[in-house]
Amino acid sequence: MSIPDLTHVTTLLLDADGTLFPSEEPAFAASAVVTRDFARRFGLRGDFSPGPLRRATTGGTFRGTARELARRQGVRLDPDLLEVWVERERNEVTAALARALGPRPEVVAAVAALRRHHRLAVVSSSALTRLAACFTASGLDRLLPPGCRFSAEDSLPVPTSKPDPAVYRFALARLGVAPHEALALEDSAAGTASAVTAGITTAGLVQFVPADERAGRSADLRAAGAAWVRRSWAEFASDLAAETVRVTA
Repeated sequence: MSIPDLTHVTTLLLDADGTLFPSEEPAFAASAVVTRDFARRFGLRGDFSPGPLRRATTGGTFRGTARELARRQGVRLDPDLLEVWVERERNEVTAALARALGPRPEVVAAVAALRRHHRLAVVSSSALTRLAACFTASGLDRLLPPGCRFSAEDSLPVPTSKPDPAVYRFALARLGVAPHEALALEDSAAGTASAVTAGITTAGLVQFVPADERAGRSADLRAAGAAWVRRSWAEFASDLAAETVRVTA
């Protein structure tokens, strides 16, 4: 896929989980424990093991998953009780990610290179506390500090999750950036749909997608509106470097 004209892009809006760090597998391993307990508590049926749960809900949140499971099976959830479960899942997943993640030199190098020519921000469905643990463990705190992180869970007046475009629209407004001045980077179809619906050109990245799922995920990203898909951070950074040279030549 050819790269579209990025002449007006000043700002890169980066998804976090599965894009900046390989957090999906350890996160869903921890989340599956809570999801199974939640399902037993409310008599919900389904396969809540980590693999199927990840493939079915990547790009979303536990709150959204819990609501949808209950809705499909006709179970009414008390909002206050749901928040107790959301808090438990957040705490257990955050602790698991703090243990599991570590710096990825190729990501740190690519982000540092991109930062020289673009304003960077993070746009995620995850809670800010979870993001903080991930950025610290991944060695990205200095490059992507708390002030440039936007969470669909915590930054909005009403929590939501991708593919709702609200968090991207919120980030654009806070940054004072028009949609055509931004480029989003996403690893999931839900995230891609969120950015595209907000009017933002979006690239897909599958570096941290399991190898046997990359072809299918790439197709899903394109179907959701990704303008192009890359296999690695090095390839994505090279795309932007080539565009910078073209524009400044």
